[in-house]
Amino acid sequence: MKVFISADIEGTAGIAHWNEADRAHPDWAEFRALMTAEVVAACEGARSAGATEVVIKDAHESGRNLILDKLPDYARIVRGWSGHPDEMMFGIDDGFAAAVYIGYHSKAGSEVNPLAHTSNLRISRLLLNGEVASEFTINALCAAQYGVPSVFLAGDVGICTEARAMVPGLAAVETLDGRGKASTSISPAWSRRLIREGVAAALSGDFSQALPAKAEHYEVVIEFSTPTEAYRAGWYPGAKSYGPRAIAFEHRDFSEILRALLFLKV
Repeated sequence: MKVFISADIEGTAGIAHWNEADRAHPDWAEFRALMTAEVVAACEGARSAGATEVVIKDAHESGRNLILDKLPDYARIVRGWSGHPDEMMFGIDDGFAAAVYIGYHSKAGSEVNPLAHTSNLRISRLLLNGEVASEFTINALCAAQYGVPSVFLAGDVGICTEARAMVPGLAAVETLDGRGKASTSISPAWSRRLIREGVAAALSGDFSQALPAKAEHYEVVIEFSTPTEAYRAGWYPGAKSYGPRAIAFEHRDFSEILRALLFLKV
């Protein structure tokens, strides 16, 4: 059994400030270690459930956060950014039994994590078929294109609630809750234990139906923080203005939505 892990940092237990997610700041060293430890716990849970190989996409900022020497000997790591539309899911294919998400966070426009955002801070909201979407929304649908179920997520309370509602049977561990610029978190050791146990349990059950519902047609709307960002994005073929700070793109094929997002968000 092969398992795919997409790893971010803004939903890691204990995190509360952007400095802790920024590789240029001294605080990042502590939180890259905590991020790594949560990923290792997920690997251990997958292994105990019978995984023979785990592929990890380092999916935060530079894509070069995880401490490689801490990873187990049955893991592969995808670092950096290829330019492929799968982005945070790059490396996944139809040979994987399941997808797991670690360190995930709430979407832009929400208030349950001081670090809530979607893709980057230039985007104030991203909507898919009229609903405000998160990075998990996009990534779970990406996995589903390959027939890969999304079985487990660890992150803040907001993204856990969203993921459970979107994917039938998905298990989630709530690492933190936020109010304003503060977060209330379980301890990293507690988080690692719950992740290890949660991934093992999720992969030991019947997770074949843990797939988000597909639509016959998709419309993505990106609301930018400034009108100049929207003007630039509006030059993408098929994009249309959706107000002074927003553009829209629609297609029946979700892979085309992913392709468009790759260029529209930059």
